[in-house]
Amino acid sequence: MAATAPAPAPPSAAPVQSPTTAPITTTGNAPPTAAPLPPATPAPPPAAPLSAALSGPFPGGRVVRLHPVVLASIVDSFERRNEGAARVIGTLLGTVDKHSVEVTNCFSVPHNESEDEVAVDMEFAKNMYELHKKVSPSEIILGWYATGHDITEHSVLIHEYYSREAHNPIHLTVDTSLQNSRMSIKAYVSAPMGVPGKTMGVMFTPLTVKYVYYDTERIGVDLIMKTCFSPNRVIGLSSDLQQVGSASARIQDTLTMVLQYAEDVLSGKVAADNTVGRFLMDLINQVPKISPEDFETMLNSNINDLLMVTYLANLTQSQIALNEKLLSL
Repeated sequence: MAATAPAPAPPSAAPVQSPTTAPITTTGNAPPTAAPLPPATPAPPPAAPLSAALSGPFPGGRVVRLHPVVLASIVDSFERRNEGAARVIGTLLGTVDKHSVEVTNCFSVPHNESEDEVAVDMEFAKNMYELHKKVSPSEIILGWYATGHDITEHSVLIHEYYSREAHNPIHLTVDTSLQNSRMSIKAYVSAPMGVPGKTMGVMFTPLTVKYVYYDTERIGVDLIMKTCFSPNRVIGLSSDLQQVGSASARIQDTLTMVLQYAEDVLSGKVAADNTVGRFLMDLINQVPKISPEDFETMLNSNINDLLMVTYLANLTQSQIALNEKLLSL
């Protein structure tokens, strides 16, 4: 169900002026209506806010931790946008703790924009969030994203809607137009400004964006980075054995670098650094003391177990395929 509202006039100053009307969700067959906003206070949160953890001052030292899967989803939705659409918007999902706000997921929301009005499918956004809660109950609504390099007048209307779902929501902008030959990614939170009882404005304050990833996401990030060195920007997936070989080569190169540094310090070519020395000592103390014979025995035992599991899995797959063939006769 879509709700529409007229776009406000372009602001004359850097802060974006708050519109006099806001989009409102419609139910059943009732026509949408415009409700006046309180002049001095933002829209109140629902009785049971979806993101109560965001209440109060912005947590995490004004830092937003962003996962690469979110960026990939945003770029994919932009590439699949409807014909004639200038940008795409969507909902940001994630978790909040005392030290950070972590954006781990997102989904796009259908909308239409013109110079005079903006329409957002609010019912679709709520249904999608309900489905996401069944898969990841810990993820809450953190805010919304939009492609583009700046904040438009329509962003105020959309931000007003998300203020009802999450107190103090985040607004993330991803510059898919690649201005200055790079994808600029910025995060904001809004704050009311103006004279109480008079016309109020909204000021978007920038936040610090940091990029984090899980170990499983690191594999995809490394694979995407390899396309930078491919002439046709296409690269195939590596096998498990190739990944083990690449990881072993990186470890060997790192150990060679550490040994060279230690030799240079002992020979007096490089000044000793106490911080690096303590780090290397902690690293050495974490290595378990085990004889080469015991290590080789343990490694061979684990390899044999892995080969046995692989053999049983292939045997089970063959039996299932044979059973399907027999049943189809």
